[in-house]
Amino acid sequence: MEAVGAVRRDRGSGAPVEEGCGVSSLEALRVPPELSARVPAEQRGSGRDDVRLLVTRGTDVSHHAFRELPGQVRAGDVLVVNTSATLPAAVNGRVGGERVVVHFSTRGEDGRWAVELRAPGASGATVPRPGGPAGAVVRLPGGRELVLEEPMGGALSAGGGLPTGPGRAPGRTPALAPGTAEARPVKRGPVGAEPVERRLVGAGPAEGARLWWARVPEGVPGLLRRYGRPIRYGYTERDQPLSAYQTVFAGAAPDGSGSAEMPSAARPFTAALVAELVSRRVQFAPLSLDTGVASAEAHEPPYPERFSVPPTTAWLVNAARAAGGRVIAVGTTAVRALESAVDTEGVVRPVAGWTDLMVTPRRGVRVVDGLLTGLHEPEASHLLMLEAVAGREALRRGYEAALERRYLWHEFGDVHLILPDEERNAPDCSSNVR
Repeated sequence: MEAVGAVRRDRGSGAPVEEGCGVSSLEALRVPPELSARVPAEQRGSGRDDVRLLVTRGTDVSHHAFRELPGQVRAGDVLVVNTSATLPAAVNGRVGGERVVVHFSTRGEDGRWAVELRAPGASGATVPRPGGPAGAVVRLPGGRELVLEEPMGGALSAGGGLPTGPGRAPGRTPALAPGTAEARPVKRGPVGAEPVERRLVGAGPAEGARLWWARVPEGVPGLLRRYGRPIRYGYTERDQPLSAYQTVFAGAAPDGSGSAEMPSAARPFTAALVAELVSRRVQFAPLSLDTGVASAEAHEPPYPERFSVPPTTAWLVNAARAAGGRVIAVGTTAVRALESAVDTEGVVRPVAGWTDLMVTPRRGVRVVDGLLTGLHEPEASHLLMLEAVAGREALRRGYEAALERRYLWHEFGDVHLILPDEERNAPDCSSNVR
C-alpha cells in the first residue's frame, strides 16, 4: 500500500507475534483495495454516523448501523474517549532542489520534533523517501528552516508495558529523551513511588531511518496552523479539510499540542448521539493521548507518546467497575492510555507523562472490558491489542464477517464494537488479565 502514497499505518501493539497467541489466522485474509474508505462518511451518505457497526460479543457476530450503538451498550457503562485534536501536521518543504513533505510527528522534551520526510506523489498524497541525512536543512514556508540532527531512537524496551510487582506504582514511564542513550524517568503516579528507568533501544542503522529528530523554528503549532494540512493516506481520494479529521470530542490544547494522526475510532460520533447515550445513563470519560506518525513496519514497536488520564476519569472508571459497569475504550489510543494508568490491582490512577506500553494477548488488559475501533489490516501488529481484548477466535470471526459483508476499512470507514461474552469463558490463549 505504501506504493500509492502515505498510508494510515496501524498503531499496533508493537510486539512480535507471541508463540501460541498470535494472529496468524488473520494473516491469510486479504482486504481488497475497493474496501478502503476513500472519502468521509458524510460525503458518501447522510452524516458522520452513516457507517456500519460490526459487533462481536464473544464469538457471536451481528451487524448494525452505527446509530444503533445505544442499543448495544447499557446504563452504567463508561465510554473512554481520546480528546486529542488532530494537527495539520503535513507541511511542504525543500531539501536543496528536492521538494519534500514534512510530517511533524512528536515534540520531544528538549523542544525538538520527530519528523518524517516524504516525497510528493502524483495523486496528491505522498510516497516514501530515504530518511536523513544528518545535517540536512529543510526550508519551510515563511522563510523558516529545520535541521535534521539524528534518527529517532526506537521504542523503549518492553517488558509488557508498565512496571509491576510489590511497591511499583502505575503511571510511571520514561520521558522521551531524544538523542540520549537513556530515558529520563518522569514522575506521573502517586506521590512517593520510586522512579523507573528503562533504556531506549536503537531504531537500527541511521542511514535510511524514517523518523528523525529535528531542530525546529520557534512556534511549530503556529507554523502548522498557517501552512499545514492533515496527513493524507494513499487510499484516500482527495485532500480533506482539517475538520474532517477532528472528532466531536477533540479539544484544543493550550500549548498547541495534539495528534499527528487522527484518533479515528470516535469519528462517527455526533453531538446528538452523545446526548442520546448520556440520556440512557452511559457515561463518557475523557483522556488524551497524542499520537505520533504510526509505525510503518510490521511489528515495529510504537514510539513513546504523551498522554494524560485526569482524576475525574480515573474516578469514573473505578466507580463503574465497582458498580458492575463495563469500561469500553473508544479507540486503541484510549486502551493504551488507560492501561498505562492502571495498577496491578486494577485501580486506575490519575497520571500524565509518556507511555511506551505495548498491549498484547500475553500482557492482557487489566481494566478495559470492550473496545470500539476501526477495521485494521489483517497483517497489522495492531491486532495483537484487539486480540488481548476480544480473543483470537472472536477476532477471526469478526474479520471474516466484515469481509463477507464488505465493510469499509480505515479511518473514514466502518467500525467494530468488541464486547465480552459474559456467559462463556474465553479460551486460555486470549484470556484477559484481571
